[in-house]
Amino acid sequence: MTERIATPLRTKAIMERYGFNFKKGFGQNFLIDSNILENIADAAGITEEDTVLEVGPGFGALTQVVAERAKKVIALEIDTKLIPILSETLADYDNIEIINADVLKCDIEKLSAEKNDGKPFKVVANLPYYITTPIIMDMLEKRNAVDSMTVMVQKEVAERMQAGPGNSEYGALSIAVQFYSEAEINMIVQPSCFMPRPKVASAVITLELRNEPPVEVCDKKLFFKLVKCAFGQRRKTLLNTLCNQGVFDISKEEMAAVINSAGLDEKIRGEAMSIKQFADLTEKIYELKK
Repeated sequence: MTERIATPLRTKAIMERYGFNFKKGFGQNFLIDSNILENIADAAGITEEDTVLEVGPGFGALTQVVAERAKKVIALEIDTKLIPILSETLADYDNIEIINADVLKCDIEKLSAEKNDGKPFKVVANLPYYITTPIIMDMLEKRNAVDSMTVMVQKEVAERMQAGPGNSEYGALSIAVQFYSEAEINMIVQPSCFMPRPKVASAVITLELRNEPPVEVCDKKLFFKLVKCAFGQRRKTLLNTLCNQGVFDISKEEMAAVINSAGLDEKIRGEAMSIKQFADLTEKIYELKK
């Protein structure tokens, strides 16, 4: 087995060799525990038939483990200073392609067509915490190019993604993630497993993208607009928060009637509503606005 990159000694040696310093602006926290990396690969269910898309390979610690299981790994790295380092640390592997690119500016569907015969990737990543949500939401909407995501995120973010109605963590992110995927937290990872150490615990979560949403929605844009508004003022009732924000141009009396027609009490709060109830209310608002 090739020497593991994910150890404190090897990580420090690479830093000294290249004069590398962690960039706070890129949210760089590199894993230094090989057992965690093996567990991530296990959770992702990687096989020799898979082409894996990795975001932010760093020194290549996770890339190395994934490459030993997958057919191919495409790794997107935004930091130009890491490209020559990755060329050396991963030199023993012929199934890895490093691309110097910003994932949020990358056309994942085009990448799938060019690098994977149009088949969807399995995404595996230790995501930069400051842009976790934009990356995940962007990929969730690309079902043709992404089959699943197994990613390291802040523990509280993972909990929000998986939370259900009535849970204090439940919110717009929960609904968006669960609309497009089935979410499961695989493990909690402590700060001591990283260099430098983050201030909070992390979690690995797997999102298996759905072929179809769990509910039928008449107008997806209106649905997510409603969800966002419903959680905009968490302490207020659904009726008050929808009317206070004034985004639907519906009187309070009309909104109360619409909420009731969806089988809901106007005093309900958004945090108590299921995805199905949001879909039903979306339909009632859509009918009124037609």
